[in-house]
Amino acid sequence: MLKKSYSKTGTVCRVTFKYENEEQAASAVLAGEFNDWSPTRTPMKKLKDGSFSVTLSLPVAQSYRFRYVLDGNIWVNDNDADGYSPNDYGEANSVLIL
Repeated sequence: MLKKSYSKTGTVCRVTFKYENEEQAASAVLAGEFNDWSPTRTPMKKLKDGSFSVTLSLPVAQSYRFRYVLDGNIWVNDNDADGYSPNDYGEANSVLIL
């Protein structure tokens, strides 16, 4: 799930990324173009309901490809992404459009 909150100036958007965690993973990390696809740089907080969440402030007027990394090695998409884009691994990446 993606929740967007645009700044008054309209130049930045606070985006909350939430993964429902149907797999019951122990950990989740947000990886994407905004952090050089790092599987460690943007850890997500595990919530009481078992889901994971993290909020980032990102520049608007562009799109970002991203995925969630579960338990350090399982790459999954956001079911509520704004779109999907093929990647070099024969899969697809989630797309966020701001």
